[in-house]
Amino acid sequence: MAKLTKKQKALTINSEQLHQLDEAIALARTNATAKFDETIEVSLNLGVDPRHADQMVRGVVNLPKGTGKTVRVGVFARGAKADEAREAGADVIGAEDLMETIQGGTIDFDRCIATPDMMGIVGRLGKVLGPKGLMPNPKLGTVTMNVAQAVKDAKSGQVEYRVEKAGIIHSGIGKASFPAEDLRANFDALLDAVVKAKPSGAKGKYVKKVAISSTMGPGIRVDTAELAGA
Repeated sequence: MAKLTKKQKALTINSEQLHQLDEAIALARTNATAKFDETIEVSLNLGVDPRHADQMVRGVVNLPKGTGKTVRVGVFARGAKADEAREAGADVIGAEDLMETIQGGTIDFDRCIATPDMMGIVGRLGKVLGPKGLMPNPKLGTVTMNVAQAVKDAKSGQVEYRVEKAGIIHSGIGKASFPAEDLRANFDALLDAVVKAKPSGAKGKYVKKVAISSTMGPGIRVDTAELAGA
């Protein structure tokens, strides 16, 4: 029997059909047929309008089974705090010198952490770091004196989530090579964090739609009726 192509497999997914979560995860893994280890991604369509300040949903969550990605961490710090960051495994550390490197067009990190006294320097990079989602933020734990813990969290599976203009949160929950139970554990952690972050201004149904896919695969809708807090 001829092997189905990725596109042919995608045709077997009914985009409107609702699936139980574990079934959706299994289908997403099955449809991850690229030559690289695809990320399993989640889309949460929320009943919020992020144009209103009281309906913004944003935060960080530690995925218990990790992300499967190697995260490079940049830290703005001096002296002892720079040493702490280095010992914790930070990849790029500096102050004015790091600012100049970034202004020169080089950003060699995926997450950015800063001690509070560095924000005068970091603030000058707002137009560069902001659009890339790299601006340190005290609410996200990336402006902190405990740089060592922040670096460890960033490298061990912490992800940031933020609702987009259309009211949707996109986040990876691991790799297709992960065991299904690990992806389920990461999904549960993400959903729990998003539900706990429900803004006071949100009215009606909060988690309206959920879909799971691999990087190159089709979206698979999840029946929200079984999801706690949704």
